[in-house]
Amino acid sequence: MAQNIYDNETFFSAYRALRREKSYNDLLEQPAMERLLPEVAGLSVLDIGCGCGQNSLAFARRGAKQVVAVDLSERMLAAAREESAHPRILYRRMDMEDLSALTGPFDLVYSSLAFHYAADFPHLIEEIHRLLRPGGILLFSQEHPIVTATLGLRGYHNLDEQGRPVSYTFSDYAAAGRRSGPWLGEEVENYHRPMGHIVTALAQAGFLIQALVEPVPTPEAAAQLPALKKEFIKPTFLLIRAKRLDGDDALQEVF
Repeated sequence: MAQNIYDNETFFSAYRALRREKSYNDLLEQPAMERLLPEVAGLSVLDIGCGCGQNSLAFARRGAKQVVAVDLSERMLAAAREESAHPRILYRRMDMEDLSALTGPFDLVYSSLAFHYAADFPHLIEEIHRLLRPGGILLFSQEHPIVTATLGLRGYHNLDEQGRPVSYTFSDYAAAGRRSGPWLGEEVENYHRPMGHIVTALAQAGFLIQALVEPVPTPEAAAQLPALKKEFIKPTFLLIRAKRLDGDDALQEVF
């Protein structure tokens, strides 16, 4: 089972406080995910790592036929059921490392910033392929491999004489595997895998990658949160939209 840090009361409270402020998620990751999202009206959606349910609720309000929203954290799910309830959303406690209880089929599998917690990424992608209908869409974001790479501690920005970031230093990129480091006062575990591992797992499971995005901020977002300008030096997020292929589906199809 994956680490369940979000059921730590201290960590959960700190996380909730963080999300109440304008953040990289609000100004960078979520707008980029929105641009890749298909029209959800009438679709059956699986939201993996649903957290407090904001995206699940948005899908239901936009006309999704059904939303199955899964998360490992009881605290997250309790908040979701209280704050993001909807008749077409089913919240379930489930580890993304084991989706065997789900049958599908789903038209869209969506995940925001959860997949870097998965120890066995190829297995996760194979399970998602099983759950998607032919032609169904997988859209996910995760921490960028540059961010997850460094063993022992995260990489760091190098500053010029005026204290402005000019480059980024990281290491251990090719050494895939478990990482551990401090975040919000606790030791948090995730998993690093190079970009090639991610893309190959998708291809071998039977997905066509339609878009691979390393988002940068708009001028408006950078004005609200000047720290976002560092994204032009080093990306924080990786977003991928992929389509489930079947057999000899035409690989020349484009996004």
